[in-house]
Amino acid sequence: MTSPNGLRAIPTDDRAWLHAALADALAGGAPVLPVPADTPPETVSAVQGAELPQGAALVIRTSGSTGTPKSVALSADALRSSAEATLEELGGAGQWLVSLPTNLISGVQMLVRSIVAGTEPVFAPDRFDPEALLERAEELDEGRRYVSLVPVQFTRLLDLAARDRDAAEALRRFDAVLVGGQAMTLDLRRRAHELGVPLRRSYGMTETAGGCVYDGVEIGDTRVRIRGGEVQLAGSALALGYVGDPARTAERFIEEIGADGAGSRWYRTGDAGELLGGMLTVTGRLDRVIVSGGVNVSLDEVERAAREHAGWSSAVAIGSEHPEWGERVTLVVETEEGAAGFDEVKAAIRERLGPAAAPVWVTETDRIPRLAGGKPDLPAIHAWIGMLRASFKQTGA
Repeated sequence: MTSPNGLRAIPTDDRAWLHAALADALAGGAPVLPVPADTPPETVSAVQGAELPQGAALVIRTSGSTGTPKSVALSADALRSSAEATLEELGGAGQWLVSLPTNLISGVQMLVRSIVAGTEPVFAPDRFDPEALLERAEELDEGRRYVSLVPVQFTRLLDLAARDRDAAEALRRFDAVLVGGQAMTLDLRRRAHELGVPLRRSYGMTETAGGCVYDGVEIGDTRVRIRGGEVQLAGSALALGYVGDPARTAERFIEEIGADGAGSRWYRTGDAGELLGGMLTVTGRLDRVIVSGGVNVSLDEVERAAREHAGWSSAVAIGSEHPEWGERVTLVVETEEGAAGFDEVKAAIRERLGPAAAPVWVTETDRIPRLAGGKPDLPAIHAWIGMLRASFKQTGA
């Protein structure tokens, strides 16, 4: 499945082929597009028919958690730079338990790090199950043990470890457990510390070839700055740009000339954050802000406050139209036994963030729509809540 632009579309369920194709791309071979089984053929054809940035070794379709997916082109140098920085930060070469989809940068980077380290990756079962994942971890036999997870996976592993001593010991045997993709609550970090799990909080994205800030501190040659409240990143791991979208590339990847005449390239993340004592704290998305009664409300801050309560670790905050306030916060949460009541959560959010941030509605569900990497599928959640509210209006509820 090679196209006129040289891009090879490799099925992600053929792990051996994908691993070999990535190794070839890193060595200067044809660029690779990892393709999950449910990808429409026309999507693949569109990417293969577009002009690739010079030097592209890998194209990743982003998860589209806040909108339309984008195709990000990465060079072999960027991928290697990211992998080498991670291995140096974690203490050296090791073996990876691949536990995330390999069509996303989080999963692909576990393969790239394995190639750079000269180790064979072990693949977790396709369907996430904490017990099965820890059983598969016993196949790691090449020195240091590493795994990368998203918070929902990590939460379920900690839940298992809290009630199963053998599971806790298996989790502690990892030399590093990377967790990224979403903000982590203080409670989750506390639980990991109490169980002795070697947690490392990772921040990065497809456009930075994966994690580039660990526990608030840059790795490798990554540089961080805040401009207009936005987190911006520079370094050798930056992507080449977006395939077939030069306007978006120019908007998000900005070129600057310093006082010494040297050029630098920065990626505008769209994340809000601050640097305190040289450590980065990401506070949410700049586009995840609603105006309620004339007051700006960060939906990410509301989520963070809600998730500190028992049984609310899955909470997702969205904005809904309101006849008086313009917009108000709505919460969606996966039902958990023994969870704190909505009134308690609402009162705590009001006290912490103010009346405008207090949610007016909560919807409980067995399963929140999620993307392949575990992030909440915000467009799907918005559409679902919109249909629910419309049906309530029709029935007079």
